[in-house]
Amino acid sequence: MSRHYSPVTLIGAPTDVGAGHRGARLGPEALRIAGLGEALMARGLQVLDRGNLEGPRNPWLDAVDGYRHITEVTEWNRLVMEAVYGELRDGRMPILLGGDHCLGLGSITGVARWCREAGKKLRVVWLDAHADFNTSEVTPSGNIHGMPVACLCGLGPEPLTHLSGVSPAVRPEDIRQIGIRSVDEGERRLLKQYGIDVYDMRYIDEVGMRAAVEEALDGLDEDTHLHVSFDVDFLDPSIAPGVGTTVLGGPTYREASLVMEMLCDTGRLGSLDIMELNPLIDDHNRTAILAVDLVESLFGKSTLLRD
Repeated sequence: MSRHYSPVTLIGAPTDVGAGHRGARLGPEALRIAGLGEALMARGLQVLDRGNLEGPRNPWLDAVDGYRHITEVTEWNRLVMEAVYGELRDGRMPILLGGDHCLGLGSITGVARWCREAGKKLRVVWLDAHADFNTSEVTPSGNIHGMPVACLCGLGPEPLTHLSGVSPAVRPEDIRQIGIRSVDEGERRLLKQYGIDVYDMRYIDEVGMRAAVEEALDGLDEDTHLHVSFDVDFLDPSIAPGVGTTVLGGPTYREASLVMEMLCDTGRLGSLDIMELNPLIDDHNRTAILAVDLVESLFGKSTLLRD
């Protein structure tokens, strides 16, 4: 392996408290069963599995004032934020095993806190079928897994927007979203208002995945910390059925591999989320196995040996 990586820490966050379907809480174990730790060690990385965080159970209640389970979501994200921040502070690379994508809020808030203290610039690459820029006024469900990017940008309930005491946790201009193909009408307005850089599937179809990713990565330098938040529903459901919010028309296996290889080529990867894997609706752990394969590409596996 030609690149140097910090020692890696796996952190399980087994909750579906922010989602509309049960089952994502089983995602961390599905990824372990699919051999994530072993695959990373085979790439030459030092891997420490911290096990799973322990947080509140999913009460499975209706929304209150536009948000479902906000107390539980806040606590889970606080736990994730502290765990991710602690690993970075100790010189390790955190890989968060979700769990639903509401946890991206805690993970990225922890990364942003570390970047501020370390004097690093932050670039967030959000791989997802959804923009996750909803608010309670925009979405009728109140499911917070559709809101973490908005909360990161300071839009949402105070317990989530001020998770670390700093709001916004991330500047909108530091976020790049790739693979988007499901956006609510009100969400579309907010994305434009806040200037989120979105590379949706139509744009990718028009210019090609390589050009889109090159644009998304433009400006990265040695002072940039790259955080990748990988929602498995980024992938087309024909290859990744094990998610609760599938959307047709996503990237193919080869397109997804290219994305991961190009992210790897930057040499700037510093933290990672793997989110929304739901083994209850998967086919013989097929989606988890695919996710592990793509994470291997993120850490240097490619079809050909390259310099």
